Amino acid sequence: MSITADFWFDPACPWAWMTSRWMLEVEQVREVSVRWHVMSLAVLNDGRDLPEKYVDLMKKAWGPVRVIIAARNAHGDDVILPLYTAMGTRIHPGNNENFDAVIAESLAEVGLPAALAEFAHSDAVDDDLRASHAEGISLVGEDVGTPVIAVPGADGKQIAFFGPVVTPTPRGDAAGRLWDGTLLVAGTPGFYEIKRTRTAGPSFE
Repeated sequence: MSITADFWFDPACPWAWMTSRWMLEVEQVREVSVRWHVMSLAVLNDGRDLPEKYVDLMKKAWGPVRVIIAARNAHGDDVILPLYTAMGTRIHPGNNENFDAVIAESLAEVGLPAALAEFAHSDAVDDDLRASHAEGISLVGEDVGTPVIAVPGADGKQIAFFGPVVTPTPRGDAAGRLWDGTLLVAGTPGFYEIKRTRTAGPSFE
């Protein structure tokens, strides 16, 4: 039986990038299709007291999510994943911190109008961005970050989690086994959290 999973990401987050690449692996080894959605660390952290370095990142983080929302509005949901992949490849394994350049190059790569880059520094689509963010965060709660994944629970209703946070990205059968475990815990009534301290950063293998 085919399963539909919903995945919320912010292109600026390396952990969401790792998990998104895992979900692409899962689609190859399990009967799963993924619906991709934008959430925003800038929205999530709006008004919070943050370290100065993180404040600077949050200011930059508005651009990519705004552009993906604008592209979705104009060209449909099918552009979300390829545009995210183009951006994420540059930001994470490519280590490009110039998000304006990332946006311009990514739009060109996937064949979208260059004019969409103008939305990066405009609040024109912020209501739609906040709505997409709220859809994901309403399923999982405010005390998490990105990524958020929603899968069918025991009663068929969506159960959402932050994560899984994993490095490096599991491939092949390993990706499938992690997926099986995700469904297992989602199907356990009252299950909320498994966590341990991260001792390694993202490994973009």
